[in-house]
Amino acid sequence: MATLIKHLSVKQLADDREAFTHSLFEGLTDCGFVVLRDHGIDQADLKLAYELIEAFFALPTDTKLGYDSGRGGARGYTAFGRENAAGNAHSDLKEFWHVGQELSPDSRYHGVYEPNVWPAELPEFKPCMLRLYAQLEALGKAMLGALAQPLGLPASFFDEMVSDGNSVYRLLHYPAVKGYDTAQSMRAAPHADINLLTLLLGATDSGLEIRGKEGEWIPVQSTSDEIVLDTGDMMSRLTNDVFPSTVHRVVNPGNQETSRYSMPFFLHPHSAASLACLPQCEGETGAKYPPITAGEFLQQRLKEIGLIKD
Repeated sequence: MATLIKHLSVKQLADDREAFTHSLFEGLTDCGFVVLRDHGIDQADLKLAYELIEAFFALPTDTKLGYDSGRGGARGYTAFGRENAAGNAHSDLKEFWHVGQELSPDSRYHGVYEPNVWPAELPEFKPCMLRLYAQLEALGKAMLGALAQPLGLPASFFDEMVSDGNSVYRLLHYPAVKGYDTAQSMRAAPHADINLLTLLLGATDSGLEIRGKEGEWIPVQSTSDEIVLDTGDMMSRLTNDVFPSTVHRVVNPGNQETSRYSMPFFLHPHSAASLACLPQCEGETGAKYPPITAGEFLQQRLKEIGLIKD
């Protein structure tokens, strides 16, 4: 059977919650990906964000490296070629910036999660990215809330799990690939996401593909005002693969002189949250994955992709 990615209107969540929940659940159980329209993310903020990340990544390399904490890429800048897909010896052709939670002083994770850093060269960067972070986190929570009922969970289950979650807003630049070893490396080699849900804001160029049920690569069709939503490894562990964590990639462009920018939001639980299989998802054969906390799993995966060294 061919893999088909459902396109959903978030407005339906308010107008007909049962129908939206059914379509969302069906789409994610089928292939782990759906496309959202009418999502309510402020278009002026999106336009400004793309202008700001283009300006940042155009700064001199030494300036950008001044925002690299050297502590695993959790916040601030991560240089070109530093990250690789798990199990792949060749680095991806990308550089990126991470924005995380701005925690209140009374949060149990204040001083535990890395603090944000901000580029002094772009004063609009911080307020714009924090506005978008808040909007994307709220949208992600709404999607999780819609999934609680079909999973047989209390309505508050995911809210508690992602409260003060270690979510990351990744601002990505895939430079022109001309002059790089495109036979060995691509913009993003095949991988699965680490987190619960990913919200990928419309990129400035195509290239995203998912691996279909027959092993074929399927281009993801979406417009600049749509969001691609997918389920990651944390969700697949929690649900015993009821929601699969589908492998995807970003292929190199035909025109090797063009750049690509994108801004995925990775929705994470808080670090102490358990990823043990939900009892109602165990089935006859039991849990496929051993219990682990979200923080432990994140550290394990960051080592696999080269952002944390042993």
